[in-house]
Amino acid sequence: MNMTRERLIGLAGLGSALILLTGFGFQYLGGLAPCELCLWQRWPHAIAPVLALLAVFTGGRLMPLAGMLTMFGSCGLGIYHTGVERHWWPGPSSCTGDAGGLQAMSGADLLNFDATVPVVLCDQVAWQMFGLSMASYNALASVVLAGLWLRAVLLTRR
Repeated sequence: MNMTRERLIGLAGLGSALILLTGFGFQYLGGLAPCELCLWQRWPHAIAPVLALLAVFTGGRLMPLAGMLTMFGSCGLGIYHTGVERHWWPGPSSCTGDAGGLQAMSGADLLNFDATVPVVLCDQVAWQMFGLSMASYNALASVVLAGLWLRAVLLTRR
């Protein structure tokens, strides 16, 4: 199947928008609050549809190249988060392990409704399917989307 540059860009932008909507669905419909790293992973997927619109309307290689780099960044964040979840390496101290003393809180502290909202830990898998977490699926999907952006870069006329 011969894909046009605009169709590839549209698919890449739509793919990111769907990933972002899925994240919001897990959060607001499924009740799974995102951790700090989950929120970081949403940013590239929020940026990609904007880049897709700019790429279609402005032409040139710059926007598809930016889209590809954005998705490789998203893939890197997904791999990093997967490693944190699997305890291959440490994650941000603000959302892993003790999470700034969260585990040392007393019962009275936990029942204090004026206190801040509890931290969602980045090193705990909230959901998985076939042994892969959402972070792992984000990394895989981001590689596919980066491939679409790359193909669009290669089809862009000089």
